[in-house]
Amino acid sequence: MRTALAALALAVGLVATGCGSGDTAAKPDGGGSAAAPADRVEPLAGKPAPKLPVTVPSADGKQVTVASAERIVPLSGSLSEIVYTLGLGDRVVARDVTATFEQAAGLPVVTRGHDVSAESVLSLRPTLVLADTTTGPDEAVAQIRDAGVPLVTVETAKGLDDVRTRIEAVAGALGVPAAGAELVERTESRIAAVQKTIPKRADGKQPRVAFLYLRGSASVYLIGGADSGASSLLEAAGAIDAGKESGLTKDFTAITSEALAKAAPDAILVMSKGLASVDGVDGLVKIPGVAQTPAGMDRRVVSVDDGVLLNYGPRTDQVLASLVDQLHGQGKDA
Repeated sequence: MRTALAALALAVGLVATGCGSGDTAAKPDGGGSAAAPADRVEPLAGKPAPKLPVTVPSADGKQVTVASAERIVPLSGSLSEIVYTLGLGDRVVARDVTATFEQAAGLPVVTRGHDVSAESVLSLRPTLVLADTTTGPDEAVAQIRDAGVPLVTVETAKGLDDVRTRIEAVAGALGVPAAGAELVERTESRIAAVQKTIPKRADGKQPRVAFLYLRGSASVYLIGGADSGASSLLEAAGAIDAGKESGLTKDFTAITSEALAKAAPDAILVMSKGLASVDGVDGLVKIPGVAQTPAGMDRRVVSVDDGVLLNYGPRTDQVLASLVDQLHGQGKDA
């Protein structure tokens, strides 16, 4: 699922579109955007003191002993987000290109689209490296470990159920399990609060939403299926994943007029940089088959920043709130 998306990002240059960050809701007339929260993380109050050393399980089957969290290198934006939100951002010495939030912006970039430069990482003398199961290439991960640096791998997020496990895994590796429990409670309570705001329609219908992965500069146009990573968010936002419901079982499938007609989405979900890469809504509806869908005819497009959409972490409540607002707010009937 996310493995395929990571590979796509590497192949076509996830950040090569030059679009700014922030959530953007394309209105039906294409003329405006919804207000977006600042691209910042919200650390817990206080600063936890890591209790180390600890030996923790890594998702790749190894047991890793962490003796110091003085110099942390998270190899994905979502892992950086968790470290900063736990209150240990001042110990992070480098970032992945997808760590776009304000507090991390000044750090050196050592990975791009899961393409890790082991030499760049090691030059920063890390005492702990955090990686996703999609982090690669494998040779770079092995090189970091062979240099004697503790490297803990965390399962890549697939849905809302992974929010708790990822936060707990990172907090455990950092020696701050109590802060992890506090962050889990805060995050889950905020997600639950957002879900309570979803309006109930009199006819009981839910909007059908197709998740499209777009990279116009590379002519990559895909529709998400059951394993795209978006299903959990869409369902939590009171919507139906149109690709999944139409029978697309893989992560992504090339967009065809037939696939879009079968999905028949009422709205289309895209990443903000992907939307920019096709020149906005005007370009999106020119992709074969899009204009013939209910979403295309109504120009109903929902856009969320690439850096947070599928992170399933401390800011997932914000992503969910944006989806709920764009799908159900402003008096729209999905």
